[in-house]
Amino acid sequence: MTLAGGEGLRVYVHVPFCRAKCRYCAFYSVPLDMEALEVYAAALRREIRFYGRRFPGVAIETLYFGGGTPSLLPEWAVSRIVGELRRVFSFSPGMEFTFEANPDSAVDATFLKRLIQIGVNRLSLGVQSLDNETLRLLGRPHDAAGARNAYFLARQAGFANIGLDFLWGLPGQRLSGWLATLKEAVRLSPEHLSCYGLTLEPGTPLAAMVDAGELDPPSEADQAEMFVRGAQYLESQGYLHYEISNFARMGFSSRHNTGYWEGRDYLGLGPSAVSTLAGWRHENPRDIGRYAALARTGAFGADAAELTPAESLREMVMLALRTTKGLDLAAYRARSGRDFLKDNAELVRALRQNGLVRISAGHLRLTKNGLLVSNVILARLAY
Repeated sequence: MTLAGGEGLRVYVHVPFCRAKCRYCAFYSVPLDMEALEVYAAALRREIRFYGRRFPGVAIETLYFGGGTPSLLPEWAVSRIVGELRRVFSFSPGMEFTFEANPDSAVDATFLKRLIQIGVNRLSLGVQSLDNETLRLLGRPHDAAGARNAYFLARQAGFANIGLDFLWGLPGQRLSGWLATLKEAVRLSPEHLSCYGLTLEPGTPLAAMVDAGELDPPSEADQAEMFVRGAQYLESQGYLHYEISNFARMGFSSRHNTGYWEGRDYLGLGPSAVSTLAGWRHENPRDIGRYAALARTGAFGADAAELTPAESLREMVMLALRTTKGLDLAAYRARSGRDFLKDNAELVRALRQNGLVRISAGHLRLTKNGLLVSNVILARLAY
């Protein structure tokens, strides 16, 4: 297997440990204990070596530790994992190395400085809210003061690229509260802000509470105003709105996540991690025990499914239209042999008349109002 265009690797490492499950979260995670950590770390090193044999000499361009809560890992575990990656692959000069952290587990200055020594150059803090009542509702293990403290500690440790994650569209949240949160976030002056509309995932406690009528989410109109007004405010403060949920100071867009949206190959390591490599996709087991058993057999990717040309084309359109750069119409024609605007002439005309799309510099882009209803638009497009 070879990577498209001889590219380097974008590597995601899933760390499946959390102190406790947040009420809105559907990602795979389990409580941290030393036995599970040892099993996980050993299996992860086996997986790294497996892909090192598959992609000899390939350099890692971006590395992302996500979860779960990577900041729960002891320093020795992070060093061991990164050390294995360095032994098996090379790290590209200027490699972006992102490490996710929760404020409650990012309060050790020595640990933060050690992350920088290991090579981490981008810290992503899962703040979610700066309102204590909201944080309790979400089941977050920190309060607003703890979030601010973690941010300042990271700065003092030497991090020059910090992103903060927030949720909007929360039960009980109003536009004024959301804008107040953003204003406080901007005062902290992070390089990056991720602002995700709450998705009520089936099977999560928060979704069950809403279904039972115990919580009342904002109306669709209120959520629309939060999205548009919030994005406008952040842009007025110098944050480029480069993807539906992501804003960055100039030069600080996430290179790793941009690779996903551009449809580039990526390698996912760890339980539940997904990989897309050379047109094939597979997902690791969502269980540490089954993941460790797979690592012992060395059969990673044995159940991979090949993406059909139609699936690849559909993903190209869907991912490109998530970004404010939009869909490159010439690239679409080169891949499909078709004219996207001609195939969707009637729909595109209606969308333009309603201010939902614009066409410029050979790209079809969704406007802010278009991004807000992107799922509806994407469902009606012909690929």
